[in-house]
Amino acid sequence: MMWMCVAVFLLWLRSGGCTEKANTSELIEYTAADFYEKLHSGKMMFIYFEHQVSPTISLFLLELEKSADALQDYGVLVGKVNCDKQLVQAYCTQERERHTAFLFRGGKEFLGFDLDTVFDVNSIVSEVLFAILREEVKYVHTDTDLLAMEKAARGKKDIVLGYVRSLGTQEHRSMMETAYVYGSKYQFILITGGPVLKHLGVDESSPSSQVWFLHCRVHSKLPLSSERCPLTRMRKPLSTLSLHSFLQLMEAPVVSEVYDDPSSVQPPQFPYQQTPQVFLFSRPATKQQDLDTATALAWRLRGLALLLLVHRQSPAVKTPDEYNAAYRLPEKSSEVKYLTLNDHDEVLELFTNQEKEEEDEEDDEGWLEDEEWLEDEEVDSHFAKLDDEIAASVYENRGNFPDMDSITQLTSDNFHTAVSQSSLMVALFYLKWDAVSMAFLSSFIEVAERLEGSEVQMSAVDCGEWTDLCAAQSSLPIPFQPITAFPCVLLLRPKEPAQLYRGMLGSEALHRFILLSLQASPVLLSTKEEVTWFLQEVPRPELAGYHPDRVMGLFKTQLHTGVSLFTEAAKSLRGEMLTGLLTNGLAEKWAAEHSMELPAVLVFPSWRTHTPPSTLPVSTSSEELLTHIHSALLHPLPELTVENLPSFLSLGKALLLLFVGEEEDEIGRKQNQALVEEMRGVVEVGGGRMEQYLACWIHLGRTPAGMSVLGSYLGTMPPLPALVLTHLPSGDEIYQFPPNTPIVASSVLQWLQRIQGGGVSAAGMLGEDSWPPAVEFLDFLKIMDIQEPDSAQQQTPEEEEEEEEEDSKEEDVDDSSSHSDTFHNNPHSEL
Repeated sequence: MMWMCVAVFLLWLRSGGCTEKANTSELIEYTAADFYEKLHSGKMMFIYFEHQVSPTISLFLLELEKSADALQDYGVLVGKVNCDKQLVQAYCTQERERHTAFLFRGGKEFLGFDLDTVFDVNSIVSEVLFAILREEVKYVHTDTDLLAMEKAARGKKDIVLGYVRSLGTQEHRSMMETAYVYGSKYQFILITGGPVLKHLGVDESSPSSQVWFLHCRVHSKLPLSSERCPLTRMRKPLSTLSLHSFLQLMEAPVVSEVYDDPSSVQPPQFPYQQTPQVFLFSRPATKQQDLDTATALAWRLRGLALLLLVHRQSPAVKTPDEYNAAYRLPEKSSEVKYLTLNDHDEVLELFTNQEKEEEDEEDDEGWLEDEEWLEDEEVDSHFAKLDDEIAASVYENRGNFPDMDSITQLTSDNFHTAVSQSSLMVALFYLKWDAVSMAFLSSFIEVAERLEGSEVQMSAVDCGEWTDLCAAQSSLPIPFQPITAFPCVLLLRPKEPAQLYRGMLGSEALHRFILLSLQASPVLLSTKEEVTWFLQEVPRPELAGYHPDRVMGLFKTQLHTGVSLFTEAAKSLRGEMLTGLLTNGLAEKWAAEHSMELPAVLVFPSWRTHTPPSTLPVSTSSEELLTHIHSALLHPLPELTVENLPSFLSLGKALLLLFVGEEEDEIGRKQNQALVEEMRGVVEVGGGRMEQYLACWIHLGRTPAGMSVLGSYLGTMPPLPALVLTHLPSGDEIYQFPPNTPIVASSVLQWLQRIQGGGVSAAGMLGEDSWPPAVEFLDFLKIMDIQEPDSAQQQTPEEEEEEEEEDSKEEDVDDSSSHSDTFHNNPHSEL
């Protein structure tokens, strides 16, 4: 599971990241020449001039490395200069530079930051952005300062006022990131304390950050206008996502006038779908008065609900005259509740009392049926903190929907025609609200642009809109089974079953798979030149530098029973490797020249270039042949990467895994090479005893994610090289070869024998193979798997008769009790 997390993490990193991106690459180290070149180019840079590295400085450099991707999104280069290697006269000679990081802008030093103020990712990003936006983001301390800002903004801009307890926090970062995006539209003001909080009704000892929206741009049009701009408080915890949603809600119309019955009015559309609707009714005789009343109430409801004024003059309005208000809550979009109110303040109380009800659940009369919605509001505040990073990235970039001009949009109407007219159609089935789908969509479009002008037709299906097509429901035959996992890529050819792409969700892997799929599978080889081409040449110029695995079947005649089995297996391997078929006299001649008997299947792994191929007998089924082919392609000592690990784990063998570090010089390279050769000796000397293990190695320089894996295995980072035995089929134990002991074949084999005999203690345990829900209310499986009570177990006839008598007595129990029992005993019915 650790490796799956790493794979998902790398996919997320490629998709563009989010507010908390981590940089897996090393921190860029600039030479003095590089630094001056970047400086004179005028680019913004955040640079630390490194001297001797203490433990504190080492921690700072790790956080600086993580902040590189986040600041890159805002046009800031992040790096370091090693003063021991490259002397930058102005910054490498004084003591103060050792505890300072510098921001450069416009070709000169802009600001210096003491390392005590930029101690982690949040503080680095927030402080750098705060410095860049120092002219755009104002700071106020007193109510007089705020009043002056309101007067200056009146009729020009609305104000976003944020209170954070201290600078450098996640909340401060959220404010700065939002200010960077919306700074030209709103005036941002930051406060960290002072008398101004009293005007805002905030206790300075309160630990929670808050945001207010001051409506200054349309100040003159507001009812009861005064010298102060009316303000709306954001009720959700401060985060980048919640602040973005809040600002969008502030752009909603104050009052919307409708001429339909509330039950016919559409629920709020994106991005207001989580906002309640309040309906007031207007009569022709009092139209202007009703509009003024609705406007006044709408401003009081700002940020809580959307107000709609329903004109009764329309014949479409069927609501009885006895009702003068109605409302609709989120998640109950089809249900409208009607009210008869004596005072519009009662509508206000419906929503403002939420906060009191959350604090005091005992007073639940009056709005009992709406408590579920109040709980949803609490859930939303958790989601603002718990949303996974890919989803957060997609959410933040949802306004920048990728350009899909290079791909065909498939629908239920044009699907069959499009497939029949294309020799190869690659179709992506996705959901707009699925984060991984949207992250992969960019890679898919990139591949489409690279294949533009080729015979490949790239297409996509929005399964949220064309549910019947994705469910394979059509009057005409559909060449695939219902799509149940997203995103999903299928290769479609006329009158052929669909082929599923099972590779990595990245542009390179998909592009390579499609190009290999353009080759026939198997390729029919009829001349000696074609055989030579098949074994030695790259099938397409776009694959230059890539060496695919190759499999060739040799049979005396086309009518041999093994030909059909080989052809079926070759179709399953299409896109993954090249397959060729050689028959008749040419096959016999080729077999004679290479001293082999027919029929035969030859496997040419890409890693084996100077040795004869593996020869496989013809199997009794295509499935058995595929198993033999994959076994023959397996490297005796593979180097693990994130891309190939899943295929190795699927073998179900224990991993004998060697971790080697990155080489600094030729001596280090030779040492690592010697270690790998020694591990190869373990496989060769061990012979049959090694069948239960997969001996492999990982180069931490090429796969740096392996460092966190090794650390999680043992609880700490051991000295390198390190040899561990893990993923045992018999248990979760992790064993470490004694550190600082030479890794030689004989010692490793003896160590494995002692482990089998129980003579070695485990150095660690694998983590639980699960992704538990972040909070209890997300544990849907637990709810669904509630066990039936003991009484539901098998009973004797006498017990059943007694239970029937008890059931007849319980028929008179009131409805609420019955409903409660139904919920507990039959949880699936509620879900």
